[in-house]
Amino acid sequence: MRNPSCFSVYKFFLFIEILTILVFAERANAQAHTFDWQLYSIGDHQSFNPKQLESRKVLQKVDGISLVGGHYLYSGVLRIKEDGFYVVDFKNTSVIDQFSFYLYDHHNQLIERASGGIGSHESDPFFLRHGRNFYLKAGQYSLLAEVTSPYFIAQPVPYVSSLSQYQQAIKLGNAIVLIGIGIFLSMGIYYGALSFARSRNTEILYAVFIFSNLLFNAGAHQIFSQLFDWHNFYLISFPILISNFIYVLFVMKLLDVNPIKNKRLHKIGVMALVVIAVFALFGMLSPNWVNEMARYGVWVFLLYGLIAGVTLSLKGRIVARLYLIALMTFIGFASMATIPTQLSADTLYVEHFGLAAIAMEVILLALVMTYQVGELYRDRIKILLRLDHNMKLAQTDALTQIPNRYALDVELASPVDKSTSLTYIDMDNLKLYNDRYGHAKGDEMLSLFANLMKQGMQDHGCIYRVGGDEFAVTCPSEDSKGVKALIDKVVKQMRKSGFDDAGVSSGTAFMYEVHTISDLKNLADIRMYENKHQRKTKKMSV
Repeated sequence: MRNPSCFSVYKFFLFIEILTILVFAERANAQAHTFDWQLYSIGDHQSFNPKQLESRKVLQKVDGISLVGGHYLYSGVLRIKEDGFYVVDFKNTSVIDQFSFYLYDHHNQLIERASGGIGSHESDPFFLRHGRNFYLKAGQYSLLAEVTSPYFIAQPVPYVSSLSQYQQAIKLGNAIVLIGIGIFLSMGIYYGALSFARSRNTEILYAVFIFSNLLFNAGAHQIFSQLFDWHNFYLISFPILISNFIYVLFVMKLLDVNPIKNKRLHKIGVMALVVIAVFALFGMLSPNWVNEMARYGVWVFLLYGLIAGVTLSLKGRIVARLYLIALMTFIGFASMATIPTQLSADTLYVEHFGLAAIAMEVILLALVMTYQVGELYRDRIKILLRLDHNMKLAQTDALTQIPNRYALDVELASPVDKSTSLTYIDMDNLKLYNDRYGHAKGDEMLSLFANLMKQGMQDHGCIYRVGGDEFAVTCPSEDSKGVKALIDKVVKQMRKSGFDDAGVSSGTAFMYEVHTISDLKNLADIRMYENKHQRKTKKMSV
């Protein structure tokens, strides 16, 4: 039978995926001025003099950049149809260490220049963007963009857009960044605090994974450089090396992959950790390769997550199936961020897709963990209910369905008020009914007495069966006289019901008369036997 709670989680996951796809399907694309670029590589012993446009001719033409860094120059011709403000920016990626834009008029005279980049201390006119604003009159210009960076996530390609179109187009990307950072910050703090409260490795690893991605995205999207004036370019990708390693450990904990129950999966997980550790070490020794090592590490942990998720899903693990849904969503967006590509949208970067991928992964994994915790909670509730049921069985007399001697001992073991009274009751002639009519009749007699007493006492006390024909009543001392009257009333009712020889002896003791529970029981027992003796003496005298 399908688990209703699990089915609801499936539907919610599907809703989240569809919503995200629709948002990105409507991504903004600025109406840019498109033109052909010629890309040049500037060697270590070469230089470009922006005051002499012709100096670019000595540079080597190339078809694309190297992802492990370099120094490049874009050159193109820009045609402006009407006067106005125009913004020059890069598409595909925002991870650029240093850049400069040079604008030349039709006489090849340098008329405007602007610099920036994550490693630059130049102020940025646009929030979370590299865009530089120029006022241009209608005409033809030469535009050069010089770029230098120790590594690239994707190839930055310059483009030009009118100021109004640019301001409108960057809203979606900036919203994605702010929402994503907010998700990382809130979820990281929540699961970080939860890890200390629960002392569970799963939450600790998850919090570290989230904060690692928070550091990467805050660096890649210029939050550190623009808001905190931190311009360490290598801060961008180093946290991903940590995140990759932590993610594998997190998946192993989340899916309960251990060397005993899942020997092969555990071995594969250890191998993935070793590979990622080698990538990280190489990235630290060769900083230009740090981003490539982080990129390869992402695909290693995705592959391991896929193997573990599919394997355990085939074994019927609900958590593994939910994890697979989260992972497939992540893979869809991560492929846009980890495979160098040219995006059709000018103002959405591969970093935006990467952030969206991680944000969706964080949300969906949080739901997986919530479901997992819910399963643990439901299992614990079942155990507690089973224990409660067993406890009730242990404290309930099977014949009369009232509390037994053990329940009385438990009740008296707790702090007892001085006004508490204990009444012991011994029934007459049980053996007579057992011998004359059979044990079924004797059982009927006991059950009738117990039920009549229970109904009569209501909330004024509690009756227990402590032995074969022995009962006990606990109640406040002010109700003890009512108990004695109730006993007499019950005996009369039993006689009317056919138990003509029914009778009881009882004795009551009060807690204020004694020092211990043991003394209370002894005193009640003594008084019960005194009452029994008096009744026998009285009967014999008659």
